[in-house]
Amino acid sequence: MTVSGKTVLITGASRGIGAEAARVFAAAGANVGLMARSTDSLDALVAEIGDAALAISGDVSRYEDMQAAVSACTKRFGGLDILINNAGVVEPIAHMGKADPEAWGHVIDINLKGVFYGMHAALPVMQQAGGGTVLTVSSGAAHGPVEAWSHYCASKAGAAMLTRCLDKEERSNGIRAMGLSPGTVATQMQREIKASGVNPISQLEWSDHIPADWPARALLWMCSADADAFVGEEISLRDQAIRARVGLV
Repeated sequence: MTVSGKTVLITGASRGIGAEAARVFAAAGANVGLMARSTDSLDALVAEIGDAALAISGDVSRYEDMQAAVSACTKRFGGLDILINNAGVVEPIAHMGKADPEAWGHVIDINLKGVFYGMHAALPVMQQAGGGTVLTVSSGAAHGPVEAWSHYCASKAGAAMLTRCLDKEERSNGIRAMGLSPGTVATQMQREIKASGVNPISQLEWSDHIPADWPARALLWMCSADADAFVGEEISLRDQAIRARVGLV
């Protein structure tokens, strides 16, 4: 599969992995729908990419916003071929006994329910077209506990299971569902983690983190036939063999 002429919707596209994915996919010839809570932060990115980019204001924790984002892509570009569930938050970082229940639940709304909302909104369009690709940015935290990250670990674990469920239900309908665990990435989220001073991840040096364009390039590779063997699974960029296949150095 080449992404040239295809349409991709990227959530959390205003910065970090999402913004880099927008650049990488657009450079490969794709149309990119860029969703974030404020289009103000997307303006410069859309101006940089040009007519192949569409800014979409929306909150993934609101299903009607995800529906509107899918509709905006189909109206502007004629369809939706790829969904990248990238939007995610880790703040507020807190131990379970001190966490604010409402704030804890809002992270679930974004990181878990937002992924389901994206899948649910995109499926009818992809099914009608005969297939599509759904990529979800996961985390090592989906598979092991991290101190003061109970909301993040639980939501990412749930999102990883959603990917597996989507694969089981929709692979026969041409839907390619995969997860990407990028490891620690040099983004604003890592600055928030560093500022918390909680758990070993906050003690890492900035140079320990990979650049945001690495997971962006991995996401592009995941849309190719070379990644078909990993459909239904979660790919880790900590795996040197995967890095080599993606072409990362």
